[in-house]
Amino acid sequence: MTEFRTMLIMVLNPGGNSLKAEIVQTEPSQSHAFEGKMLVSLAIEGIGKEPQLLTYDGKKIVATESIDAADYRTAAESLLERFANSTARGLPALSEIDCVGVRVVHGGLELSSPTPITAEVAEKIRELETLAPLHNKNSLEVLEPVSRALHGVPIYGVFDTAFHRTIPDHAALYAIPPEIAAKYRIRRYGFHGISHRYLLERYASLAGKSPAECNLITMHLESGCSVTAIHEGKSVDNTMGLTPLEGLMMGTRSGDIDPSVIPLLVNEGGMCLDEVMHLLNKESGLQGVSGESLDTRVLMKKYGSDARVTLAMDMFVYRVVKAVGAYLAAVGEVEAIIFGGGIAENNVLLRQSIDKALRRFGLEMDPQAIHDVIDIEGRLSTSRSAIQAWVIPVEEGLEIAHECCQAHAARAAS
Repeated sequence: MTEFRTMLIMVLNPGGNSLKAEIVQTEPSQSHAFEGKMLVSLAIEGIGKEPQLLTYDGKKIVATESIDAADYRTAAESLLERFANSTARGLPALSEIDCVGVRVVHGGLELSSPTPITAEVAEKIRELETLAPLHNKNSLEVLEPVSRALHGVPIYGVFDTAFHRTIPDHAALYAIPPEIAAKYRIRRYGFHGISHRYLLERYASLAGKSPAECNLITMHLESGCSVTAIHEGKSVDNTMGLTPLEGLMMGTRSGDIDPSVIPLLVNEGGMCLDEVMHLLNKESGLQGVSGESLDTRVLMKKYGSDARVTLAMDMFVYRVVKAVGAYLAAVGEVEAIIFGGGIAENNVLLRQSIDKALRRFGLEMDPQAIHDVIDIEGRLSTSRSAIQAWVIPVEEGLEIAHECCQAHAARAAS
């Protein structure tokens, strides 16, 4: 019988302009991601611009310094160099790492579980770049420096789309001829699945239930934003679609627009298709509407005094409220709404707006908790509320490490 020991998992989480590196201590015997222990959390922000290395203690940034990160390859090299020189910094040595988990945004329908990244799997990830152009290529760029620095250590891809494989066809398909949809793999895949799975399982533990007993609406609101409808522990809808551009208004992404906007900007605005897509992905959302920032903490300082900032926040909140309300109808009996991701974990305006809009459906939040439960786990709803509301800080690193640990242990046992 194979005896499994404590494992150290390195997690690499590439974002739109950032790369997070974490080391998590896990046990193959643990049942949930939140049982893991975060040992190290570093991130490089502003890759390709003015990159900064951030060191975290929990959710708090405790140190910032400049670092070399012209692209994702050099960002990964810089982070790995930190670990290679770990003795002076008190970091775990690279030789202690048992496996690596890399977040991959788009796995399509085929890549549906933590998977060792072979040359064949890497090619499949590359083929899906057209559906996640801001993300999949970033995940691929970190592979070579990781393979070189941790020679022989298995690298697993963990896919954001995997949790949403249970979305039924009536919610996943677009109203276009099925033969065209099938030929070009056009469907709503859903994203942020790693985060939404973590929120589901953490809430289930807090409620003393199994995930399969839970009907929830979960929110992941950060630079990228999505809401998920969960019925009996399974994703049945997510606001994102074929790509992470669909859905809510986000940090720099437009979210839902009339498709006719694109040819209008091409034919009448004189923009090429690449320029339009750049506009929708990088120059829209909170940043584009406010003209100030994609950070809601910055925007709230001018809320009510600056017309564009106020409009941006009102648009953002309205679209979240609308999505949550729609999913109440889609799921039926919802027991809890989960606020996860930086914005949901600290924005009072968002909480007040959801509370006001959903009172008629049985939600009642505690006004004091709305203001006090900031960036920490805790209940927002009163004891009288028919629908619970909880803040659960998202820990994607713990979820990725847990899934990698379970997959690696299962492979070793087979």
